[in-house]
Amino acid sequence: MTDDQSVVEPADAGTEQEELVEEPSAAEDMDAEPEEGSATATLTVKRGGVETDETFTFVAPAVVGRFDPAVGPVDVDLGPLPEASYVSRKHARITCDGGVWKINDMGSSNGTFLLRDDFERVEEAELSDGDEVALGNARLVFRLT
Repeated sequence: MTDDQSVVEPADAGTEQEELVEEPSAAEDMDAEPEEGSATATLTVKRGGVETDETFTFVAPAVVGRFDPAVGPVDVDLGPLPEASYVSRKHARITCDGGVWKINDMGSSNGTFLLRDDFERVEEAELSDGDEVALGNARLVFRLT
């Protein structure tokens, strides 16, 4: 502390106080970034036109697919679902950047689809709360939390 006191002259005491006020603001900005990076959402399985109680909660960014020891873990493992045989090991990636959610196909064999008027195959698309997504045979409803 004595080093700081020797650098700051008495005339700059108000400036030093302002600088101390600015430092917490910078820390608050750093805190805001992890909150944005930790945006959460869910994917709920839909069968026969009805949402089930099978829900996967995840933090963006997240890879959706099936666990395979050779490929490694995924953030949302659809492997236990009966529809999973048509889901690639690393099927799609869901991201959130500045509050904009997107889904990107990761070169899956059976495609990533988004329900608009009909299911439309997408390489990349924005997601909105309530959108229905199909990964292979698995139908899922995307929800913001």
